[in-house]
Amino acid sequence: MNSFILPVFSFLIVCLAGCKKIPPETPGPDLVIKIVMDSTQLRLGSFGDTATVPAGNAAQHPRFNQISAHYIEMIPNQLTQLGDGELLYKGEETTLGGSNAAKFSEARVVSEGEEFLVMPLSDISAGNYQFIRVSVTYQNYDIDFRASGFDLTGTIASFVGFNNYIETLLIKTQTIPVNANKVQGFWAFEISNPVVSVTQGQAPVGATTVPNPIAATSPIPAGSCLVTGAFDTPLTITGDETEDIVLTLSFSTNNSFEWNDSTANGIFDPMDGDVPVDMGLRGLIGRWQ
Repeated sequence: MNSFILPVFSFLIVCLAGCKKIPPETPGPDLVIKIVMDSTQLRLGSFGDTATVPAGNAAQHPRFNQISAHYIEMIPNQLTQLGDGELLYKGEETTLGGSNAAKFSEARVVSEGEEFLVMPLSDISAGNYQFIRVSVTYQNYDIDFRASGFDLTGTIASFVGFNNYIETLLIKTQTIPVNANKVQGFWAFEISNPVVSVTQGQAPVGATTVPNPIAATSPIPAGSCLVTGAFDTPLTITGDETEDIVLTLSFSTNNSFEWNDSTANGIFDPMDGDVPVDMGLRGLIGRWQ
């Protein structure tokens, strides 16, 4: 018996000595993208210029609940054309409603400050990036309004992307069926006080402001809602990063909810004929650390 055990024992020792322990694979650093809203940022127009509220309209800072983006692209410089930069994200699309549209049921919808996207830095091409483009599709926010002499709060769900296939839409507590494509500017408004009610409508074609400070050299298609902004400090990807980079997309909500002020009182009075006309975000700054 001893003569049998000895060879087996010796074999195990040789085997263990020759086997190298393989350390567990360590994931590399990531790019983490978050979205925040800032009513103190400049209110910009379509060409990145400072913009005031036009005569006959009024506006307010909406208080955001949720937001979604459909397309994120980093671009090296002001000459980079749409699609020639570094694509970080593109959401699901469908032709269920006819023409090609963002599929709302598959959209990534997040609260302010929540992580929208996490991706390996190794998947991003090395380079120096000065600008970023983001196609915002869906916005959900609370606004102040007046009805029957009372100052109240309501919730608006609005779509500012190029085209959106929506099956059902939960505004706050109420869900409405849509089952159709809705172009840029579609909105639904829920009132819960004094009674629960939902209205919906469509902003005029071309009325949604989409800031692009490099429009002269790098234009975007009409109706795309590809908000373009600069990094506060250019972002350089070397490929040798060892730590995560957290990129915060800071959107200006400075008077970004705008309506035709039929009563000329600066207050949103939907029962008196005030109608939303422009729900576009008013600028973008990319901040990273």
